[in-house]
Amino acid sequence: MSLPTAHPTSLRVHQYLGLQPGPRLIVLGAVHGNETCGTTALHAVIEAFDQGRLTLRRGQLTLVPVTNALAHARHAREGERNLNRKLVPPAIPQDFEDRVARVLCPLLRAHEVLLDLHSFHTAGEPFVMVGPRDNDGLLEPFAHEQAEAALAASLGPRLIVEGWLETYARGVERRRAHPVTAAQAMPDPQFGVGTTEYMRACGGYGVTLECGQHDDPQAPAVAHQAVMRTLRLLGMVDAEVAEPAPQVPAAPDTAHTVMCLFDVVDCEHAGDRFTREWASFDPVQAGEVIGHRDDGRAVLAQTDGWIVFPNPRAQVGQEWFYLAQASARAL
Repeated sequence: MSLPTAHPTSLRVHQYLGLQPGPRLIVLGAVHGNETCGTTALHAVIEAFDQGRLTLRRGQLTLVPVTNALAHARHAREGERNLNRKLVPPAIPQDFEDRVARVLCPLLRAHEVLLDLHSFHTAGEPFVMVGPRDNDGLLEPFAHEQAEAALAASLGPRLIVEGWLETYARGVERRRAHPVTAAQAMPDPQFGVGTTEYMRACGGYGVTLECGQHDDPQAPAVAHQAVMRTLRLLGMVDAEVAEPAPQVPAAPDTAHTVMCLFDVVDCEHAGDRFTREWASFDPVQAGEVIGHRDDGRAVLAQTDGWIVFPNPRAQVGQEWFYLAQASARAL
């Protein structure tokens, strides 16, 4: 009889401290355990430092190739829950991800800049998720819009997406009015807080880079390119350093396209189904049928835009897909 896999008991961190003052950057991989492109890329960066091909000139660099070790060992998105939701350091941990959060949150607070490397379910082009404009509101006050936009624009992908937490909060209001599961009966807008939102709440800034589909062989190259470009942007390595990496295909359009999430649609029944195999950033037109509910009702696009994060395997009560429209924001 096989014994259950023991829960990991530590978080492995690789840290480099420059002898000259500079930015404090942290890069995360495998916040979701089956999103391994960041892990692969960070191991390559660590090897380059160890072999002397890279040298940290200033500042503090922290690399965490596997942030959620339990989920990673299971090759699953989650260990016991989603680490990238309601990320807070709990006083009394209730699950494995709570124990990670108690270590990860102070680590994030000790830094100024975050690059979080992810991938997604279905086919689609890599993209960068950024936070809000500078504001002093209650949901996500922020004061580093320009620095965060410069980071997003430097990473390589041409697609930039904003509006995550605001859209998630709107979804929470809808769930409060019409919960379809017991877990949705008392939703919390702060459930949408993940690594980057926590970083902004602590006075820093950061972006999530979605490097492509989970098994896309180019995704680790996208992640590696982003780490190197971030280090150069922040002046932490010499600008002329050309660390070898797999070639990343050029984007079809060098100009950035900025879009804003505005709606999230949940799965309400196990029989909910898409009309076709959607990929992130497939365009949709107002009135187009995206899917059907179990009882046959059509789910329509409210306006022209794009579908984002379509999840044909979504469970009841989970996000089924997001919708985005063109943003007036300029990087």
